[in-house]
Amino acid sequence: MTRYAVADAARPGMNLRPATLSDASSLAALSIEVWVGTYLRRGVNGFFADFVLSDLTPTKFETLLADPNEHFVVSQNIDGIDGYVRLTSGRAHPDGVGSDTEVTTLYVQPRHHGVGIGAGLLHRALTICDERGVGQPWLMVNAENDRAIAFYRRHGFVETGQTHFRINDQGYLNCVMSYGIR
Repeated sequence: MTRYAVADAARPGMNLRPATLSDASSLAALSIEVWVGTYLRRGVNGFFADFVLSDLTPTKFETLLADPNEHFVVSQNIDGIDGYVRLTSGRAHPDGVGSDTEVTTLYVQPRHHGVGIGAGLLHRALTICDERGVGQPWLMVNAENDRAIAFYRRHGFVETGQTHFRINDQGYLNCVMSYGIR
């Protein structure tokens, strides 16, 4: 039994697997869908469109997938990928209170919310951390994303600080949340 217990872990029949280089374009498309749907609620402007189209590309995902400090797990359904989690090792905790492993991304297509995919992916990520001896993985979440913050709290993460997500010269407040902090 792992030391990380996540409520509502992977449901029976859920197909979670390591991502491969051939998943790069699917990861890029899913990321664009989730990012735009989550953060651009009042319309798309050039500033954010330029960021998304330059940062969430298949080429960038190919580079990440080839990096030994990155670990991706995807949720695969009969038609394709409906969610993924990304762990990044070697990244310093912004507040210096956690490990050097970040749960960098956890994205699930909105039409698949509420069926356990996010919980299953998070559980798998925490199991990987446990297998690697990583204590207190952490993540950043937009401070206005109440739904995501509540999800992470339900699964054992606590707020340990704040930081900013930067796009060019613009900063957006993020909560830093850590797992395993009592």
